[in-house]
Amino acid sequence: MYYCYIIYSQKLDKFYIGSTADLEGRLQRHNTSNTGFTSTGKPWELKYYETFDEKSDAMKREMQLKKWKSRNAILKLIAEF
Repeated sequence: MYYCYIIYSQKLDKFYIGSTADLEGRLQRHNTSNTGFTSTGKPWELKYYETFDEKSDAMKREMQLKKWKSRNAILKLIAEF
């Protein structure tokens, strides 16, 4: 099982979109890492996810969501979750 997910940092007031095969572990790594973009926004909260059978499908969805570049579109998606 693969996931496309959206996490949110209240500290930064930003969303982060990613994909993974281990949703719980990935969220934990976002919240414990000391490097990269997500290290500055701890704690991150899981706001949305979708499941996929294939890794390529999860990655395609991740790229699709990132291309939206619209906070309102992401908020609408989360609200419908």
